[in-house]
Amino acid sequence: MLGSITPLGERGRGSTWWITVVAYVTGSVIGGLVAGAFMGWLGSSLPADGRAGTRLLVVGGAVAIGLLVDVGAFGVRLPTVHRQVDEAWRSRYRGWVWGGAYGIQLGAGVVTIVTTSVVYVAWVAAFVSGSAVAGVAIGAAFGLSRALPVFAVANVRRPDQVLRVDAVLARLAVPARRATYASGVVLAGAAILGGARW
Repeated sequence: MLGSITPLGERGRGSTWWITVVAYVTGSVIGGLVAGAFMGWLGSSLPADGRAGTRLLVVGGAVAIGLLVDVGAFGVRLPTVHRQVDEAWRSRYRGWVWGGAYGIQLGAGVVTIVTTSVVYVAWVAAFVSGSAVAGVAIGAAFGLSRALPVFAVANVRRPDQVLRVDAVLARLAVPARRATYASGVVLAGAAILGGARW
């Protein structure tokens, strides 16, 4: 995805990088907040007397289960659709159109290939919040965090720089995955302990 939205690529398509990126980030936030609002609205049907501790336990449990699935425990895989954003759009439409459309799809999280349980955990959190407003906040934060990595390629203006960025990302993939797992363990533990003490 990062290789799709670089200043080099946008210049080659006759588009302006920052316009495409603003559309992409905005689209991702919109996609996230719509999905979060929907899940929060669904969750509003939960009992009004639902305790915050119970909700924390559910989120902590979702994180823990998601981590087990992410590391391949028990041979279980994440449920996902088998589609990606349409790459032909980049040559067919203006940058702000395809950038916004890519962003909406990636911000919603579940309409393209899901590679991490964090996507599902975000929607579980929005659901158990029991509020469309809280769901909007959760979804918008998810959409924004999903879009921000695009700024890693902000200085790519030559083909050799694309290769360098790809090499750095490949080198950081394993440490980033380990850091994500460690953060997940801490988050799951904190949520479960907090929920048990509430």
